[in-house]
Amino acid sequence: MSVLILTSEEDVTADMVVAALHGTGTPVLRLDPADLPGKAVMSADYAHGDFDGHLSVNGHVLSMGGLRSVWVRRPGEPAAHATDRSPWLTAETRQALYGMLHSAAARWMNHPRNADQARLKPWQLRVAHLSGFAVPPTVFTTAPRLAREFVEEYREVVVKSASGPPSDGPALTLPTTLIGPDADFSTVAAGPALLQRYVHKRADIRLTCVGTRLFAARKAAEPGQVDGRYGDTGHPWEPVPVPDRIGKSVHEYVTLAGLAYAAFDFAEDEDGIWWFLECNQGGQFGFVELETGQPIAAEVALWLAQRRADQRRPHNRR
Repeated sequence: MSVLILTSEEDVTADMVVAALHGTGTPVLRLDPADLPGKAVMSADYAHGDFDGHLSVNGHVLSMGGLRSVWVRRPGEPAAHATDRSPWLTAETRQALYGMLHSAAARWMNHPRNADQARLKPWQLRVAHLSGFAVPPTVFTTAPRLAREFVEEYREVVVKSASGPPSDGPALTLPTTLIGPDADFSTVAAGPALLQRYVHKRADIRLTCVGTRLFAARKAAEPGQVDGRYGDTGHPWEPVPVPDRIGKSVHEYVTLAGLAYAAFDFAEDEDGIWWFLECNQGGQFGFVELETGQPIAAEVALWLAQRRADQRRPHNRR
């Protein structure tokens, strides 16, 4: 039984998991959907009441009947590398590839349906509330008046992107920015603004959840630091224990979201409270593992290599 990893060739984090899988003797096939059609070949056969499918990459063939699990890491757009690339070809390739993979009896990390929903920031905050996390007051709005009233109420507020830098535009950096009541709110009408009460933090927390295993790391923040993703604070990431209350909320969150893997970001305030900021269903963990020594890649590999009790090969009567 093999593991399929959907990601780009330049994904160093995936390299770490591939090495761990090889260490356990688990067969693994790596595919960037951008290489299909072209470097990769697929075939799905639905006949006589049976299903069979195959993927071939660089001469290595994977049968859907022998597919144990799929890790959707950082896949490219289907057909992105095709000679005659077009929106139609991308749509057709996505239908064929993911339709075949969904037909196999495999585990997903994470299932595309759940992953798509988990990317939605307003939905994340709702699930975080339901899971018992401390969540800073937040508003998404296109109404300048409401934005102004929110900032006047909480005084220190950050504005940030809900979706991150645009993938099809210029390389932009959109750091979280601290604003006050004197800001110009007229531009809010041009596009949804995400406003959140600023948390005076003493540290950033990255908590990685793999199945039921939790790995937390802490990085001390500089006074007045707004966005820990940008700039070097001079402090390393260090492993920290997960408080029982946080662990319970994490397990509740991933259960509600249907996720096998999740990377949580928290801001730790002066009272030691971990404030939920976001949950990235495909977040990086390589930088945390390299600094802390936490065996996250090995745990991902172990999850992918395990066979679920109710996972069965499709019957093939031919």
